[in-house]
Amino acid sequence: MKKIGFTMPILAILMLVACGPSQKITSSWKNPQITTAPKYTKLFITAMVPNPNYRSIIERDLAAAAEAHGLKTVSGMDIFPTTFTKESAPSKEEILQKVRAAGADAILTISLVDQTSETRYVPGTTTYTPHMGYGGFGGYYGYAYGSMYSTPGYYTEDKTYFMEARVFDVASEQMIWSAQSEAYNPSKIDKMSKEYTALLVERMEREIGKKKK
Repeated sequence: MKKIGFTMPILAILMLVACGPSQKITSSWKNPQITTAPKYTKLFITAMVPNPNYRSIIERDLAAAAEAHGLKTVSGMDIFPTTFTKESAPSKEEILQKVRAAGADAILTISLVDQTSETRYVPGTTTYTPHMGYGGFGGYYGYAYGSMYSTPGYYTEDKTYFMEARVFDVASEQMIWSAQSEAYNPSKIDKMSKEYTALLVERMEREIGKKKK
């Protein structure tokens, strides 16, 4: 009798899907007018999200990732601790004044630009457990009803978050660099934030230059 099972290629594909990254940088842009790589020393970091707890976590992790690459940072929450609404947000002039006073030469902003949700059905599984100790037909007949174990299917909601990062030069106010990323079904904000900020700062440093010596 032939044994029926998954072939190795199928198993490999399933493992890759299961272990694939939950978030990634999908694209980036560098200002073509910037011909010399800027050498920034201090970043003003602000996460433009409405949830103050999320803002605090993302700004904290961004600062840690940037400082690990040798940059100094100042957090937006340290200067503007309030979560602003459209009506109460400070003017551009107020922000730039405080950023310059803090000694920052570049601004790094993070914002959530979109999110999508999709409901999918996860089918249940059925497991067959063979047993050889039931004797003749009578023993088998009584056992057969309990030889199949089923797990019911269920619906789950997949969520994808689209983030955008932008770097601005404080002196010229020009946008220097931008990157878009996707986060697929992030489980916890702390884990997502650490992964995202590490990816982002590594990509940013690689594409727009190193710090000043």
